[in-house]
Amino acid sequence: MSWITWVLILSGVALNAAAQLLLKVATRGLAHFSGFGMQTLFDSVLILGKSAAFWVGMMCYGTSLCVWLAALSKAPVSTTYPMLSIGYVLVAGVSAIWLGETLSVAKVAGIALICAGVVLVSRSPV
Repeated sequence: MSWITWVLILSGVALNAAAQLLLKVATRGLAHFSGFGMQTLFDSVLILGKSAAFWVGMMCYGTSLCVWLAALSKAPVSTTYPMLSIGYVLVAGVSAIWLGETLSVAKVAGIALICAGVVLVSRSPV
């Protein structure tokens, strides 16, 4: 694969991971809801609508979709799709640092297996 294909794949993954993290931040304002109904839905929409993290996260999703389509046009899906797993690594690491979430031994072991799988897939002939 060419360097531009790698840039597209990794950019798409990074934008998708950023979207996940930003949407998590945006939903912190919804934590106090204990039930689900029409009023909760309405209140949630109002809270999210006022959240910069929500809107930036949605823009990251939209941009990641465009970048991902470009990546798919340049590389086989059997190679590109497994690269999305890199997002697990990014989200786990950043959520531990930025959001204070914990990384257990089992999570770290799982992330190591994901990394090994991504390396194997990326080194396989097309």
